[in-house]
Amino acid sequence: MKLEPGVITGKKLQEVFAYCKETKCALPAVNVVGSNSIAAALQAAREANAPVIIQFSNGGAQFNAGKKAPNGNLEACIAGAVAGAYSIRRLAKLYGVPVILHTDHAAKKLLPWIDGLLSENEEYYKQFGEPLFSSHMLDLSEEPIEENLEISKKFLERMNKIDMTLEIELGVTGGEEDGVDNSDVDSSRLYTQPEEVLQAYDALKPVGKFTVAAAFGNTHGVYKPGNVKLRPEILKNSQDFIQKERGTDEKPVDFVFHGGSGSSREEIREAVGYGAVKFNIDTDTQWAFTKPIKDYMDKNDAYLHSQIGNPDGDDKPNKKYIDPRAWLHEGEKGMTARLVAAFEDLNAKDQFEF
Repeated sequence: MKLEPGVITGKKLQEVFAYCKETKCALPAVNVVGSNSIAAALQAAREANAPVIIQFSNGGAQFNAGKKAPNGNLEACIAGAVAGAYSIRRLAKLYGVPVILHTDHAAKKLLPWIDGLLSENEEYYKQFGEPLFSSHMLDLSEEPIEENLEISKKFLERMNKIDMTLEIELGVTGGEEDGVDNSDVDSSRLYTQPEEVLQAYDALKPVGKFTVAAAFGNTHGVYKPGNVKLRPEILKNSQDFIQKERGTDEKPVDFVFHGGSGSSREEIREAVGYGAVKFNIDTDTQWAFTKPIKDYMDKNDAYLHSQIGNPDGDDKPNKKYIDPRAWLHEGEKGMTARLVAAFEDLNAKDQFEF
């Protein structure tokens, strides 16, 4: 598929998802927290010859603005996400890669964050004929499904006017991420039922474009093998159920695989074959960024205790070792390598041209 560098929105985004299902590939969605992780994600897209989905969680957006920035009304979360979006738009063209710009989990208490971002999208749309972001996610899975879909529908009505896509969550992704802890949730909630996906399809299909993060045992974080029991067939059963009940084409739903870190290639490929077009990865990329930095610190420990004085001499400077650019770049390279491996696992590497 031929794509232009820059941010993908509107109809073109739907074409990308359709191509992914046809080709049986999916795109990694990486959470970023600042310029270093953004650079790592863009470099990975360039090396993999495929679009990357770059997303800010609420906490990641706040971190991008600065942990000490005023945030009583989520203004730092809004500003951090918006600043990141403008930066990514500029840098995507510099790197020559296509990007899908997204925001991650927004629970009910964070709806004002999405409201603020939508206002920014609407202003951007007035100027440029497209939204600032490609899509946003509402995670109302802790609410009754009727309320989940009612709120999601209202937001999608607003988003559809500016060619945005909505991601919703049905069921619960286990584990803990960004301050939301589902470690002790009842296991039955980790598996979404086909009837629930149909309910969402009926509610949202007439309104606009959407993706569904359905729970099939996926869990945030990485755990001991055997502790996470994935059932990707839930996605297939849901696709088949909707196709039968509504007379649709094959695989009518664009699914999202949350909690992808630690999954095997076989599990990933199975989910992709059932219509998962987006694969969230965060824990693995956090470790891939941190591990090379730890290695750098361990290797150069003798040069990192002061500005002057090291094994080469008491008067020798340590500037080149303590410069943050030295070790942050090591983190970038580690994160890029992990993301390129994710593109390969998702069968997306070299499936695109740009």
